[in-house]
Amino acid sequence: MKGCLFDLDGLLLDTEPLHGAAWRAAVESFGGSVEDATLLQMRGRNRQDCARLLVEHCQLPIHAEALIAAQQPIARGQLGRAAPMDGAPELLAHCRRGGLAMALATSSSRESLALKLASHSWLGVITARITGDHPDLPRGKPAPDIFLLAAAALALPAEDCWAFEDSPTGCRAAVAAGCRVVVLMAPGAREDDYPGASHLVRYLSEIPALLRTDR
Repeated sequence: MKGCLFDLDGLLLDTEPLHGAAWRAAVESFGGSVEDATLLQMRGRNRQDCARLLVEHCQLPIHAEALIAAQQPIARGQLGRAAPMDGAPELLAHCRRGGLAMALATSSSRESLALKLASHSWLGVITARITGDHPDLPRGKPAPDIFLLAAAALALPAEDCWAFEDSPTGCRAAVAAGCRVVVLMAPGAREDDYPGASHLVRYLSEIPALLRTDR
């Protein structure tokens, strides 16, 4: 394996609780409510798909664009304080020392990504970045397109890349792209939520050993 393709939210940065709180507040502003299980289903998806899912599931009397307009200011006020996931800076440092090419494959928009990266200089080692609003991205996760684009940005076939994910949606996308997939299991998720994954881990600190022994 020559490349590493990283999800961002819930894998490298602990943003998922912040995203979830922002979506919940937006839904409640229109008189609805959302369960934790529904927020879990949204992990890994782009904002448009999340908004459409919530409007339908919560039976909100609005269009998805209105929900996004309510959610985004809340999220922007919170995302800058997201902490690194335990072991994330060390994992990137390990990959860099090993000479592995690295790319982000994140459903976040370019604007949202900039907010998240502003206080995390350690993420600057990943210069190839495919976002959910990339002009060449026809479909978001769980389609494989974002991982195929990320691999292409490294001039590698997806089959020569590890993909690191935390969401069932992202896992499906990476498996479909042909990557070897390592999943950091999300809280509340089950092993059978991640069909096709090569490895399931509970902690990022488990991954360097996999990279050394399973090439």
